[in-house]
This record gives sequence, C-alpha cells and structure tokens, in this order.
Amino acid sequence: MNAIHNKDIGTKQKALAINLNPEIYGSFAEIGAGQDVAANFFKAGASSGTIAKTMSAYDMLFSDAIYGVQQSRRYVSEPRLMAMLSHEYGLIIERLGAQRGDTSTFFAFADTVSALNYNKTNEGHGWMGVRFQLEPNGQYNDVIIHVKLLDNDNNLQQQAVGILGVNLMYACFYYNEIPPVFLLSLMDNLSRDRIQIDMIRFEGPNFTKVDNRLMSLHLVKYGFSDAALFGPDGKNLQPSEVLYKKHIVMVRGRFRPVINVHMDMLNTGVKQFLQESDVDKENVVVVTELTLQALKERNADINADIDEKDFLDRVDILGSLGQTVMISNFHEYYKLVAYLSKITKLKMGVVLGFPNLEYIFSEEHYKDLPGGILESFATLFSRKVKLFIYPTLRDGVIWNCLRFYLPPHLIDLYRYLIANNKIEDIRHYNENNLNVETDNVLELIKLGATGWEEFVPAEVASIIKERRLFGYASGLEPAKALDVPPADGDRTEIDIA
Repeated sequence: MNAIHNKDIGTKQKALAINLNPEIYGSFAEIGAGQDVAANFFKAGASSGTIAKTMSAYDMLFSDAIYGVQQSRRYVSEPRLMAMLSHEYGLIIERLGAQRGDTSTFFAFADTVSALNYNKTNEGHGWMGVRFQLEPNGQYNDVIIHVKLLDNDNNLQQQAVGILGVNLMYACFYYNEIPPVFLLSLMDNLSRDRIQIDMIRFEGPNFTKVDNRLMSLHLVKYGFSDAALFGPDGKNLQPSEVLYKKHIVMVRGRFRPVINVHMDMLNTGVKQFLQESDVDKENVVVVTELTLQALKERNADINADIDEKDFLDRVDILGSLGQTVMISNFHEYYKLVAYLSKITKLKMGVVLGFPNLEYIFSEEHYKDLPGGILESFATLFSRKVKLFIYPTLRDGVIWNCLRFYLPPHLIDLYRYLIANNKIEDIRHYNENNLNVETDNVLELIKLGATGWEEFVPAEVASIIKERRLFGYASGLEPAKALDVPPADGDRTEIDIA
C-alpha cells in the first residue's frame, strides 16, 4: 500500500482515501481534546467503509472500568494508551475476525490528550497510536507517538490533534515501508510552531528493520522536536515521562569514543552532585547528551549530513555502559537548561570540561541575543542549576575554576556565580586522565596501535574490537605512543574532554 509522499495532499483527501479502501476497518477511541480524529473520517464521507466504532471514555471511572487502573494513575500517559490499544484491538478481532478477517486489515486507533484548559495553566500534550494489520489475518504492528500541542487556543489544539491523527493513520497504511517519509508525512498540513513530536516507536513484524534510535535522531534532525531520549536498551523514551520531577545530571560530549576521562568526569561529577544538601539521592537521573553538531565530523559544515552508522556506534557504546542518551538541538547550554526546567523544578547539575566553561563566558556566542551574555545567564543560572567543572591540562598546567582568566568586565559576574554556589570545580579526579585526549585515542584505534585499550573502559574496548567500530584496524605495525598534545579543537562547546 505504499505511495510516493505528496505533502500537498489534504487531510480530507487522506481520510477519504482510507475510507474508500475496502480492506481498512477498525475503531477509534479518543480521550480528551474532543473527537477530532474520528470526526475527520466522518466528515470526509464513506466513513462506514472504515469505522466499526468510535468512543470516548472521558470520565475517569468509565475509563478505569474499560481499560483498567494504571499504576501511575495518570490518564495522559503511555501505559493508558497501550491499554486502550490492547482493549480496542482485541474487541475488533473478537467480534469481527470470523466474519471479515479474511478480507480486512483491522486497526485500532487511540489517543489520550490533555489540551489547553480554560484558564490556560497547563501545557497541551498527548499520546497517540495505531495498532494495525497490513494483510488480512496478519500479525499486528504498533506505531506510538507523543505530541506537544503549542497552539494557544483549545480549539486549535483539538484541530491539530485531528490532523495529526489522520496523518498517522495514512502513514501506517501507505508509508510503512519508508520510515523517513513516514515521519515527514506526520507534519502534512501542520507547522512546527503548532506541534512537536518528541517520541516515536515502531514495533511489529513489518518494522523489524526499523531502528527506533535512528527515528529519535530524525525527529530532532527534521526539527519535529528539540530533543529525543532513549534508554540503555535503545528503547525510545518520552523525556517528560522519564525526567518529570527528577533531579537531572547532564553530561554533554562527542563520545567518539567514550574514554576513561569521560567516565571519570561522569562519576566524579555525579558523586559531587549527590553531595548537595538539596538533592534527593534516590530521585536522580543521569543523562549523556549528544548534540546534532557533535554528531558531525569536527569542523564540518553546519549543513553537513550525519553519519548514521557512526551515531549508532556511539549510542551502542553508551548503552553498554548503562547510559540514558539524549539527542538535542541545543547548541547553547542555556537553551538546554531552559528545556529541562520545563520538565522538572528540582535541582539540576551540568558536568562539563573546563574548555566549555570558557565557551560559556565567550560573549561572541550571544550576539544574536538582545541582552547578550546577561540574557543567556539569566536563563542558565536563574534556575536551580549548578555547573561542575572538570579540569584541563595545558602545557603541564592544570586549568580549573581557580585558574580562569576573564576580561575585567566579566570578573565580578564570575565571582558572583562562584559565591552563590552556581559553579564548582570537580574534586578527586584522576589526574592521569588529563594527559589523554579523545581525538588521539581515536587516531590510535584507526592506526591499529597497540595499547589504546588502556585509555578506554574495558566494555568499550571489547565492543570496538568486536564490531570494528570507528575504523578499528588490527594486525598492523604498532603506531607511535600517545604523545600528541591536546588540539585547539578541544576548546569547543561540543567537547567535554
């Protein structure tokens, strides 16, 4: 059922195309934000060819009676959505399988949405999914998404949900073999200032070749979301679900590859964060972050494409170390903090290398802000956030917060941040790690040099060898020792070591 993506096809045309397809048949269950998805199919005409049932268990007691009580007691959540899909799809198979199972590809569409309330005190968002067959009597597939609703009007948000739902249905049946086109089509007849899609997951026999981590990358790459998150197992996660009301520790880097200094930075930074008096040690999430720019080759053009295999290599390694990974489009730290501050009000820690402290205080990076560096700092430091600085070795001298030279007009600002516990040196670090630079280790790996393994965690060395990652070469003549001084390129925002 695949077709070439036509972004100009209207919502009504998509709904009508599905209604006129004699095989597609199923039910719609929508909670919150009206019934706009099903309404689009009714308004398109010929809906009796597609719709077996529509419903909305709007009352919580009714919803619990039908779909069960979720442990989290949150009605706009992924567990609630999955319960809805399971229940509704099961009813379709149970009640219609014998009569028309040989000629129909059944589906169950569901969404649970919190649109803008009357007083506009909440942020609209929702979960949406389709469980569907692609051949009669076939196994089902799932496509699950989470959407943020950005319109400042309840009716407009409902309208956006209706359009997105039709796009999702159409993509499931007509773009299922082309995941990038599938993603792009979700924004048909919508704009990125109306919705953000920050999580998508493909599951089922027809999506065995789809890597959901790449789908996360594409969400950010296409501008559908500013950030995407997935766990050590590679499963896509919705950031608010994982980070809501949590203390967050962020560690940004290129991680190409992960070396011992990264782990020392991570471990010492987290340990120091946990010692803060206003941090609940049992309620902390550690996130390693890759920016889009960090996924490109050093000094690459801003429009250069991303090597997807290289991206997956880095993610595999971080996953093997048990890390939760975020991909973001936040080149500046203050934008990252602003994003996280909408999810949690608890204290956050940002662990970074000394070169990044220099970057943050470089006024040239804030020329586009009317308030310059003060405007960025008002965002970065006004929240409950603290920077933990890992030192750098240059020409035999260790550089840290105490050895940080600034223009005279910024000195008092820096002293204020130090005095107010906003910036702190990382203590008890392994000084031997300061002699090792990521790019030099990468070069040794490519050259097949002996002894590079001592500079990376054992799990990382094992994966690199087993999968021959990062251009790994073996059996060559031993290369020279690691004696290259740190490169100027390290003095960038995207390097942490």
